[in-house]
Amino acid sequence: MNVRDLIPWSRGSSQVPSVYRGDDMDPFLSLQRNVNRLFDEVFRGFGSPSLFAGTSPFNGSWPHVEIEENDNDIRVIAEIPGIDPDDIEVLLEDGVLTLRGENKSETEDKDRRFSERYYGRFERRLALGRQLDENKVAATFKNGLLVVTLPKTEKARANVKRITIDDTK
Repeated sequence: MNVRDLIPWSRGSSQVPSVYRGDDMDPFLSLQRNVNRLFDEVFRGFGSPSLFAGTSPFNGSWPHVEIEENDNDIRVIAEIPGIDPDDIEVLLEDGVLTLRGENKSETEDKDRRFSERYYGRFERRLALGRQLDENKVAATFKNGLLVVTLPKTEKARANVKRITIDDTK
């Protein structure tokens, strides 16, 4: 099949297809155009209506999280830029780490006569297991990175079993 066969040109003529001319000669192309317009109008409202779209660190999504594990502990690193550490809550219950917070942002420009306020909450739950020493958990926050270090219990460290990999083909 040739790519030119997919283009809705009239066979044997070099005229522009009706969808590009602006008239509604072809009912299928007109229907497709109307359906596309309908979807564009419906999904247009799901974006951020603000003048500064994209300045929110989350844009409705959860913060990005990395989890590192070694024999002694588990480290959770969450990217939470633009948030005050007092607006972040870190909870550990039954081996589930919960990161919760709220972003409050206000912008005002009296010369241009506009103001904008953004308030957004986030919550992320991570199931890490029950073999954690809950009394030695530590959290630090610097430059928009929240680092939570969760030491493993002695029992969890003793249960680690190394398995050798046989390299036979």
